Amino acid sequence: MRRLGIALLMSIVCSVRAMAGDPQQLYYALRNKVLSVKDYTADVKMKIDIDYMKIPQLDGKLYFKSPDKMKMVRKDGISILPKKNINLALGSLIPPGDVTVIDVGTAVLNGKTLRVLKVIPEAENTGIILTKVWIDEATVMAWRTETTTRDEGTVVMELTYGKYTKYSLPDKISIIMDVKEYKLPAGVTMDYREVPQDKPKPKEDAKAQKKKGSINIAYSNYVVNKGLDDAIFADPKPAKK
Repeated sequence: MRRLGIALLMSIVCSVRAMAGDPQQLYYALRNKVLSVKDYTADVKMKIDIDYMKIPQLDGKLYFKSPDKMKMVRKDGISILPKKNINLALGSLIPPGDVTVIDVGTAVLNGKTLRVLKVIPEAENTGIILTKVWIDEATVMAWRTETTTRDEGTVVMELTYGKYTKYSLPDKISIIMDVKEYKLPAGVTMDYREVPQDKPKPKEDAKAQKKKGSINIAYSNYVVNKGLDDAIFADPKPAKK
C-alpha cells in the first residue's frame, strides 16, 4: 500500500512537471477544468459601474448552463437575460478549439507567482482574437484573463477563489470592459438613471480616451452539475392583451 501511495504521488509530481514544461498542456488542463462545469446556480450580488449611469446593486440567483446560457432572477422576481456581449463566465473568455500557446513567463499577482500564457485561436470564426491568462500551476486555476475580442473590445477578468476551487468557480470576479457598445439587459434598464455629462471634448481627445465599465460579482451557495432545463433560459413571453 505504501509503495502504491508513493507511486501515485510520483505520478502527480511528474504530471505537474510536464505541464510546467509545456504551456500548451497547461492551457488545455485549465480549459478542461473550467469546461467540466456543465451548469450551476448561485446566489449573487452584482454591482455595475459605468460613468454615465447610476445602477443600484442587483441581488438574486444566477443560472448558468454551458456553453453560454445565463439568466439572473432578482429578489423582486424580475428576470434578467444578459446580452451576449456581457461575458460573465470564464469559459466565454478562453479560446475554444485548436490554439497556439505562447509562454510569456511568470508574474506576481496579489502575492501569487503565476504563469502567464498568450493564447491565439487557430479558427478565424471565433469572436476571440487573443487571450492572455495568468495561471496558478499548482492548482491549474486562472486568476486573471485579458481577452481581445473582434466586436467587444478588450475584456479583463480578475477572479478570487474560496470554497469552490474543485470546479474553478470563483467567490468573486471583477470584469473591466470597453463600454462603447455596452448594452444593459432587460430588468436593469428600469433601475438606472443617467448622470449628467460634461461638454464633449474634441474628437482627438475622445479617441485617446476609451470609456471603461466594470461589473463586480460576489457568488455564494453554488449548486453544480445538477442538470438545468433549457426552458429556464427561454425569453419570457409577452403578456397577451
